[in-house]
Amino acid sequence: MRAFLLSVLFSIPSSFLMAQTQPVIPLYSGPIPASKASKVQEVVDKQANGSIRIAQVIQPTLTVYKPAKANGTAIIICPGGGYARLAIDHEGYDVAKRLNEMGVTAFVLKYRLPNDQSQVDKSIAPLLDAQQAIRMVRQRATEFGINAARVGLMGFSAGGHLASTAGTHFAKPAGATNDNTSVRPDFLMLLYPVISFSDTLMHAGSRANLIGEKPSAGQIRLYSNELQVSAQTPPTFLVHAADDQTVKVQNSLAFYEACLHHQVPAEMHLYPQGGHGFGMLNKTTKDNWTDRLQNWLDAGGWLR
Repeated sequence: MRAFLLSVLFSIPSSFLMAQTQPVIPLYSGPIPASKASKVQEVVDKQANGSIRIAQVIQPTLTVYKPAKANGTAIIICPGGGYARLAIDHEGYDVAKRLNEMGVTAFVLKYRLPNDQSQVDKSIAPLLDAQQAIRMVRQRATEFGINAARVGLMGFSAGGHLASTAGTHFAKPAGATNDNTSVRPDFLMLLYPVISFSDTLMHAGSRANLIGEKPSAGQIRLYSNELQVSAQTPPTFLVHAADDQTVKVQNSLAFYEACLHHQVPAEMHLYPQGGHGFGMLNKTTKDNWTDRLQNWLDAGGWLR
């Protein structure tokens, strides 16, 4: 039995084990908005390649990663997974550790995934959680040792859709709240993001999971975030691979063009190869996009 337990332990990614030692904070101190009683339970699944996936999230949380020497900037990370699961390690915990190396305080958001059984309105549950995460980080800025005016939002794939939604839908926060804390991110980082829900650009699974198999034209437009960009959209950093067969590179191109149209500062890095879901390491190139991100953050004054 001891040998079996040891083999199980060593087969779990170190990033997941490390995450268990980081502070985990519930997003809500009271009832979770837009939730309803159900038998749905959270599922943690270890993939054949050792990756960890989390599905059916009921209790949204933030896992806190503090750097050895904080520079005052905070970044909230939204892992991807098609709004069906969360790639919590290589698009969450691993990224948080890299941000710590830059002096950034990182927060991995375990957000609720759309679920009709456990949510009153599944289309707003993820956004409610992203906006609450921004509120919490700002409200507890002194405790976290960060500047409330330097809170960025990062998202991968469908997490990129969530981040871009938060970056374009902040004027009227989702749900009912009397809290006047701003939910506008100060800057956005979108990695191979789902942006558009249009028939030609959508990632079908993400669209169906969030707004259903037969969404209205109004819902499609509302959640096609290239159409929601305004002059108030935060400065944005984008990364995508041209050969992405899961989420078309035109998603990033459309968001970038919308930023240009509205004079929103934006920087985009496109790789000819890399596919989808490469996390921090695109194995087809010696270039590391996290180095480009560090340069961009530094140029924006967020690392000083």
